[in-house]
Amino acid sequence: MKLTPNMKGTEVTAGWYVVDAQDIPLGRLATAIATRLRGKHKATYTPHVDTGDHIIVINAKNVRLTGHKLHNMQYHYHTGFIGGIKTIFAKQELEGKHPERLVERAVERMMPKDSPLSRAMFKKLHVYAGTEHPHAAQSPKQLKLGKKEGVR
Repeated sequence: MKLTPNMKGTEVTAGWYVVDAQDIPLGRLATAIATRLRGKHKATYTPHVDTGDHIIVINAKNVRLTGHKLHNMQYHYHTGFIGGIKTIFAKQELEGKHPERLVERAVERMMPKDSPLSRAMFKKLHVYAGTEHPHAAQSPKQLKLGKKEGVR
C-alpha cells in the first residue's frame, strides 16, 4: 500500500489563478475559492502545510446574492469603544466604498479558524471590485468554476 507523501513547505509551488465573480452566487464562489486556497484540490494536500494557490478575484462588486440575502444578510463589527457595535447589510456593502469585503468575509469564514497557517493561506486571496488587477507579472491562468465545483 502506497501512501500519499507529506509535503514540506519548501516543496510546494503555488500557482496564480484569476476568477471572474460576475453573476456567480457568493456562497458557491467562496467555497470554491476556499478549497483552492487551502490546497485541498491537489493530490499533494497536507493539512499542516500551506499547499494552496494564489487566487485573484475580479468583478467582486457584481457577485450575485440569491433570495433575499441582499437585503437581509447583515454583518456585525465593533469599533472598540463602549457601545460601539455596528451593523452593515450586504446591499450597503456592495454599494459602498469596499464591495470586495463581502467576498473576503465569505471566504474567510470558510477557512480554518484563526491560526498562523490560516492567516498565511488567507493572504493568498486578492480581491478587486473591478476588472483590473496589478498581478499581470505573475501571468495568472483563468480559473473556470463549473459544475464540478458546484458553481452556476
